[in-house]
Amino acid sequence: MTEHGETHRERVNRELMELLNELRVALPGVQFLFAFLLVVPFSQGVDELTDFQRDVYLVALLAAAIATALLIAPAAQHRVLFRQQDKEALLHRSNRSAFAGLVVLALAVCSALLLVVDVLFSRPLAWTVAGVVAALLAWWWLAVPLRLRASSPDGRSGTKEP
Repeated sequence: MTEHGETHRERVNRELMELLNELRVALPGVQFLFAFLLVVPFSQGVDELTDFQRDVYLVALLAAAIATALLIAPAAQHRVLFRQQDKEALLHRSNRSAFAGLVVLALAVCSALLLVVDVLFSRPLAWTVAGVVAALLAWWWLAVPLRLRASSPDGRSGTKEP
């Protein structure tokens, strides 16, 4: 029995469902960003982009596509592997996929910001905005949780989940 009064199997099932529910929060955002980036080439003025802007666009587009794939992978694998009796391995793979997807999503968000601010304002402002957002995402998505995990005696988050 675990601290929640559940068996190992129940814990794995709960954690997998929690992960899939968390991905439901991230997916609409990355899909919206990806859709936005897919229509950019068909808009007026795209011929006026500089080589730098085209390169940044390519990075943002590829990052959004990869983030979408990584964030959808846990649900896809869960469905394909339904009733295969290996949920713990699926949970570990899905956790790695979700984490990688969030890292690549951060790159997509920052690249998209870099592109839009560069087109509308200036390159120095674009780098500043993208850098500040990257720092905020790194802080809230990585540094804070890792600090909480490190400060916990058992290597888990310092706060108890309900």
